[in-house]
Amino acid sequence: MVEILRKHLQWLLLSSLVLALNACSSVQTTSSGVVGIDREQLMFFSSSELETEAQKAYADTVKEAGSQKSLNKDPKVTARVKGITTRLVAQVHNFRPDAVNWAWEINVIESKEVNAWCMAGGKMAVYTGLLDQLNLTDDELAAVLGHEIAHALREHSREQASMEVFTGAAVTIGSALLGLDEASQEVVSLVKDLGVSLPFSRKHETEADAIGIELSARAGFNPMAAVSLWNKMGGLSENKVPQFLSTHPAPESRSEHLQQLAEKVMPLYEAAKAANMNKANTNKATAVKTNEAGKNQLPALLPSEKQPPVKPPVLK
Repeated sequence: MVEILRKHLQWLLLSSLVLALNACSSVQTTSSGVVGIDREQLMFFSSSELETEAQKAYADTVKEAGSQKSLNKDPKVTARVKGITTRLVAQVHNFRPDAVNWAWEINVIESKEVNAWCMAGGKMAVYTGLLDQLNLTDDELAAVLGHEIAHALREHSREQASMEVFTGAAVTIGSALLGLDEASQEVVSLVKDLGVSLPFSRKHETEADAIGIELSARAGFNPMAAVSLWNKMGGLSENKVPQFLSTHPAPESRSEHLQQLAEKVMPLYEAAKAANMNKANTNKATAVKTNEAGKNQLPALLPSEKQPPVKPPVLK
């Protein structure tokens, strides 16, 4: 009788895993870009589910920061952050045309924490500790924000949540089928973390580095700043965690990879810089016209930033 029940339980567990796998879908969240990110992703949750939760969490974070008088305290800093973010968001259509319609928003939070993030759907925050402790240039700040935007474009949080469902179910079912005790289950969970979860997270960071650096270059920010940025970040931590135990690539290998990426997207940066220079020269030449009577006259319409021909994202 016990053996029959055990086999029935095994069948139920395996059926549950099969159903979970069937419920997932394989998607390509972004185009590959110059940096060549073309990995397909398995998703169990829908984008709308993650975006709904992100909106709630973001609203709570902004509300709490506002109540603590730590939200956008310095107008100059806020304007600087929003200006850089606006230029980056204007380039998201190169990877995801639908992201142009996201409800993009960014706020600066007064905190010693060295951090910045972008939630699903384009909800962003920058902590002043990042700016103060690292003394970031605009190019370096663009590298940070581009990296975080890339996480959202690739929907890494959605993919991570999906992977946790799959691996968690596999560990539970495997342990039950094999009749493992609690100690053995802990070993299996550790193997899962080292063999699946951590490398998976590092893959996300590598993808975000690549897409982020291309966004920065397309927006006219020097991609080489990503190298100096992560060298600064590496100097913050005295106790370095071995790469195989970390969710992030080791600073040394990351800097080398960023150097290669920066060289790859440098033509995009040069093109953006040349376009900005031409635009500035055109603006200067047409800013003031002289009419027939010799009076100064402003043009009816200055050259606008309507290229590429897509709906410009709105940043709150």
